[in-house]
Amino acid sequence: MSKKNTDPSGLEIIENPEVLASQINKAEDFFVKNRKVVVGLGGAILLAIVAFGGYRYYIDGQEETAQAALSTVVYDFEADSLQAALNGSGGNEGLLSIADGYKGTDASNLANFYAGVALLKQGKFDEAISHLESFSSSDLLVQARAKALIGDAYMEKNQFSEAVANYKKASDYKTNQYFTPVYLMKLALAQEKANDFSSALASYKRVVEEFPLSSEVVNAKKYMGLIEGQVGK
Repeated sequence: MSKKNTDPSGLEIIENPEVLASQINKAEDFFVKNRKVVVGLGGAILLAIVAFGGYRYYIDGQEETAQAALSTVVYDFEADSLQAALNGSGGNEGLLSIADGYKGTDASNLANFYAGVALLKQGKFDEAISHLESFSSSDLLVQARAKALIGDAYMEKNQFSEAVANYKKASDYKTNQYFTPVYLMKLALAQEKANDFSSALASYKRVVEEFPLSSEVVNAKKYMGLIEGQVGK
């Protein structure tokens, strides 16, 4: 004979006054015995809610200020006035100040990307890598672009294994017919520089097979022919 379930269901608690009273008494007993814990937990939750609300209010205010500063400095960046873009001019904040001074905002995040590009153009590769690694986006194109730029910086530093790792991230991120073949070509070159010819051949093949309409296909086929003998294929 099966054992009858003595644990009251939610419906039974609502419909049966005796069961409901029993459950209320249990809850009262628990509260009395654990008053300090319950009150402390409630206070902690309330404090967390208040703190989060205050943080969001602060960030929203910071965001507005940072976006205004960024919209001004972007003109210098687009004009290739890199020093002015990075450090500011005419009393305006620069990318470095926005990135560091408004952490947690979208403007700070984007300033890291712009600063990374500017520093890379100036040949300041370590600083460029630092800012580009601080950038994060779910965008279809920009996140992959940031990883590819980090790869470019490592290539300039002759650190080919690090370049390979970042080009792989760029080429695998939300693949598309416009930019992925470019990143695969960069990846293959870095793999060649790292003397990993088998992997380089595989990257060139991906361009040819997965992106046959890409403008990169002609060069991919050419470079494949040059290294096929080196890997015995």
